[in-house]
Amino acid sequence: MSRTRRTVLTAGALLGAGALLGAAAPTGDTGRVLAERRLNDRLVELTVDSPALGGQSTVALLTPRGWDRRRPGDRWPTLYLFAGGDGDHTTWTSLFNVQNLAELRDVLVVMPAMPLFGFWTDWWNHGKGGAPQVRTYFLREVLPLVERAYGAGPERAAAGESQGGFGALGLAARVSGLFGAVAAFGAPVHPVRHSEMWLSGAEFVGVDGYAIFGDPWEQWKTWLDWDPYHHAQGLRHTPVYLASGDGTPGPLDADEPDPHIPGTEKWVALADKGVVSVTEAVCGEETRMLSDRLTALGTPVTTHIYPGGHTGTYGYRELRHALPILTAALHR
Repeated sequence: MSRTRRTVLTAGALLGAGALLGAAAPTGDTGRVLAERRLNDRLVELTVDSPALGGQSTVALLTPRGWDRRRPGDRWPTLYLFAGGDGDHTTWTSLFNVQNLAELRDVLVVMPAMPLFGFWTDWWNHGKGGAPQVRTYFLREVLPLVERAYGAGPERAAAGESQGGFGALGLAARVSGLFGAVAAFGAPVHPVRHSEMWLSGAEFVGVDGYAIFGDPWEQWKTWLDWDPYHHAQGLRHTPVYLASGDGTPGPLDADEPDPHIPGTEKWVALADKGVVSVTEAVCGEETRMLSDRLTALGTPVTTHIYPGGHTGTYGYRELRHALPILTAALHR
């Protein structure tokens, strides 16, 4: 693809992002690097002042060959990896070992942190809005920053585990041309269908879930706003990889079972026989629904449902399964 065509597509995607965020959104990037720390020969950690989050955040870069000798204008295809509900971006290198993947040796990998249970969305905050604005943080701070100063190019793909998968799919569905391919592993991809599950999960970790999307009955439009299933039409021309466990015991489950989350008793009672992870069973149901919807739309979708729970290491395996789809988009 020519540089001119890439530039046009990039500008179109970012203009779409501006329209999505609304007239009140900033028109330029607003994130500012406070510190840059090299962790090893490939890993660089940025401390970012984030107006959207109302404080500091961290973005890790796994750098490609030749990055240290980059010149102005040098760009690399870029894979964005979105953190799960704990917000911990280091999982990609500490647990998933993305630094060992030969397929990513010539790819810039960007791994932003997220506030705990931030759900990669701009919080409703009981009608007041304001921080944390996690989707604005990515679209208006992280993405422009790494494209301006750190060699990120317009060939982009994205993947995420759990809430990170929700974020990757939601961004891809609502901002046309933002990502050339997207993958989600064990993700809540239709959360409005099981709203009490995610509200209970937020309360379990000490977060006000109603501040994120509001009440699912009264603020249902807010819940639908970035529900990937509801906006599946926006993924029609984007290759998608979906993976989820079915909640039954699997070979990569954690040593400890999923904790019981108060407020999920309904879904525990409705779960199929043999389900030990109701969270992953719900993710699996939502994944099947989205897969069927995307198939009906003619979207190029690959889906893998497997035995397994929500706290295992399946994302490690599924990222490797998704890599051919992701890297094909990066090297067009």
